[in-house]
Amino acid sequence: MAGTGGSGAVTRSTLRQQIADALRDEVLGGRLRPGQEFTVKEIAEQYGVSATPVREALVDLSAQGLLDADQHRGFRVHEYSGADYRGMIEARSLITEGMFQHLVATGMPQADDPRALAALAAVRRRGEEAQRAATAGDLNILIGYDLRYWRELSNLFGNTYLSDFLHRMRVQSWVCTVQHLRHVSDLRGHLWSGHTALVDALARRDADGARAIVTAYNEHALTLIERLDAP
Repeated sequence: MAGTGGSGAVTRSTLRQQIADALRDEVLGGRLRPGQEFTVKEIAEQYGVSATPVREALVDLSAQGLLDADQHRGFRVHEYSGADYRGMIEARSLITEGMFQHLVATGMPQADDPRALAALAAVRRRGEEAQRAATAGDLNILIGYDLRYWRELSNLFGNTYLSDFLHRMRVQSWVCTVQHLRHVSDLRGHLWSGHTALVDALARRDADGARAIVTAYNEHALTLIERLDAP
């Protein structure tokens, strides 16, 4: 009995995560539009599953700020404003500033360790893929590589709480960005492509240089979003 119950719990938990990931991709891809409403039943029918893991997945996404829950009407995609994006930038900046201060104090963790150097090289390769997508104006490809890039980069500092928080903020930032960039027909020249420059600065333990790169990135992105959000 205990074994059967455990297996069922794992299956449901996995399904819950799969549905949450699929819906998050729909929001990030702009296929679920800001303000769009749907019910647990509609999503369950769409994926051919029971209502329970769907409801749990939707509650998870609501807790992450991607959906708004309405007790009587179901769920809708959260609409983000330029002011929301400014708040996200400020929150992200507090995290990255802490990362760079840590870099000044201690350097990259185990910087002389071949495994750490290999991990940094892997982050750089992820950054190269993100840059290519940014240069080509391919937003969907960029988002996937960019999220992995920042997740792996923050993991190098060895603090899972920091890494998880920054990942959540970057997902929200991208949802907000997608909602505004849908008005731009050609994204070439609008998307940040400084991923490898940032990795190189960190590899040199150049905290000031890394900070300058991220600050320029944030200012560029914020200016763009606020301009698109203007009435």
